Amino acid sequence: GNGADKTEGVDDFLKEIDGEVLRTTEGKKDSSGLEVLERMEIEKLVPARCRRYIATFVSQRGRIQHDQVEGSVLIEIGNTRVICTASVEETVPQFLRNSGKGWITSEYAMIPRATLTRTPRESARGRVGGRTHEIQRLIGRSLRAVADLTRLGERTIFIDCDVIQADGGTRTASITGAFVALGLALERLVEAGTLTSAPLRDFVAATSIGVVDGEILLDLNYEEDSRAEVDMNLVMTGGKKIVEVQGTAEQHPFDDTQLRKMMELARRGIESLIAKQQAMLSKMMLRQ
Repeated sequence: GNGADKTEGVDDFLKEIDGEVLRTTEGKKDSSGLEVLERMEIEKLVPARCRRYIATFVSQRGRIQHDQVEGSVLIEIGNTRVICTASVEETVPQFLRNSGKGWITSEYAMIPRATLTRTPRESARGRVGGRTHEIQRLIGRSLRAVADLTRLGERTIFIDCDVIQADGGTRTASITGAFVALGLALERLVEAGTLTSAPLRDFVAATSIGVVDGEILLDLNYEEDSRAEVDMNLVMTGGKKIVEVQGTAEQHPFDDTQLRKMMELARRGIESLIAKQQAMLSKMMLRQ
């Protein structure tokens, strides 16, 4: 076929999903009484076939855990809520010793009642499950893809993503929130004079996309994900470069046109997320 065949219907589809409402709130308190240091909300209004896309960052640096926490953020996307923290240690794994390079790694977990029914802690089972391994490796890969590990120096940044409420998209929310926590930690290192600038080449965020009842949906919730015909996750940089694509036809195979529509809608969702990341990290200068 020709190029026109491949793009048929995509432009019309995209015209339907335009429209954003941005608003910021500062100096208020959240439901637990903690001051919201920085908060940004975005609502992406889309047709009925796409659920309303809402993401919120609440930066509580120095409030979550201890005053010494290098970077922390609570990310809320729909009803999914994840606490992401970044901790800096002046050591590196053995394979990087004397290399002059640093490392960024991640751990991911869900509290037992983050889900509709209680899920036993993996520590109680005595081992980390395959899904957890996969997700925490994905988070680490996504962050390292935009980091300059040489400029980071021989130190490790540990990212901890703890899901406190799960309604689909926990891995993509974790990646998006983890980048903000990482950026806050790097800002702190710059403020302390340890680094001259944040050793990051770009921003990175992630979202989910899928086909449910024949319609393309952005940011699937649990109910949608559980019956999706196609389930896909996309990790992308601010420069629109792809870090990772995870896509599976759960019931029916999908064609090139559906793939292009899903990728373009996911890209627009990620652009919105990165705009919020940039607002949260407005003081951070990237090392190009």
